[in-house]
Order: sequence, then structure tokens, then C-alpha cells
Amino acid sequence: MNYLIKLCDRLGILHSEIDYHVLRASMVLIFLFFGYQKWFEYEAEALIPYISNGPLIAWMYPVFGISGACWFLGVSEWTFGALLFIGFWNKTAGVLGALGGIASFVSTTTIIPFMPGGWAASAGGFPAMTEKVAFLMKDFVLLAVSLYLLKQDLLRLSLQYRETSPSAATSTEMPTAEDTLRRVV
Repeated sequence: MNYLIKLCDRLGILHSEIDYHVLRASMVLIFLFFGYQKWFEYEAEALIPYISNGPLIAWMYPVFGISGACWFLGVSEWTFGALLFIGFWNKTAGVLGALGGIASFVSTTTIIPFMPGGWAASAGGFPAMTEKVAFLMKDFVLLAVSLYLLKQDLLRLSLQYRETSPSAATSTEMPTAEDTLRRVV
């Protein structure tokens, strides 16, 4: 284990923000592809059992109809992805994209308890999930990534604010990721 730690340290991985940037880029790609799917009839049909049983998103069918709800989701996902992409340079946009991701994945994870046929009766029901629930389980990880990006962007914004604020000289500084890492290693 020490060898691995020393190797990563020598390569600069432990002192870089590569994890932050890779997660942001991954979320941009995910929202790009998720949003793209929403423009096709096959996706609108596939989403009917999910949207119909989502306690936070079922309102979309009466308001927009089946295709309109799907398009609304597509536009939303592209918007969140674009904000996350802009967040590479503008942390305020990153915050907005992360908040959109959080809203999106909270909406989808809340479908799980309400999904008809979501638990395999032949295996005794809960916790044996069917593909419908398994499909939604990925959203817990995507929710966690969105929360991580929100935290990181808010932290970076607060540090920018402290550096440019007239009272920055009197405020106590927050430890950086490198300071924390030095204490751990």
C-alpha cells in the first residue's frame, strides 16, 4: 500500500484535482447522452412506467404529454450538462449545474419505492430488484457525484470570495485539499 501511495504522490495524483475534473467531465457526458435520448419516441415510451410512478415527476404527463415530458427532460439534462461544462471556468455555473443534477437524481431515486414490479416476486421481493429498479440504482451514485461537485464549487467560490473580500485579511483561512492531504499522509 505504501508503494501505491508513494507512486501516486510522485506522479502528482495526490496533489492534483484530477478526480474533480474527471467527475465533472463524466457528468457532462452523461447529461449530454441522457438528454440526446429524450428526443426519440423509443425513449418516450420506455420512460412511461418511470415518469408515471415518480412522485416528483408524474405531473409532467398532464402538463406536457408523453413526448413533451420527454423533451422537457432532454432540455433540462442538456441545460445541466452545459452548466457543468461551463463550471470548468465559472464556478457559479457549476453550482447551478450541480443543483440541477441533484434535483434530477432526487426525482429519479424517489421512483424506486413506487415502481410496480420493481422487486422480483420470484426471489421473495425486496431486496431482490428487477431491471426497472436496477436501472434507477445508478442514480444514487450520480446524486453523490452531483453533491460532491456542488460542495467543491461552493468551496472554490467561498475561497475566491475570501481572497477578493476587503475583510480577507481578518478572516480565518479554510484549509485547502493539499493541507488536509498533508495531515493524512
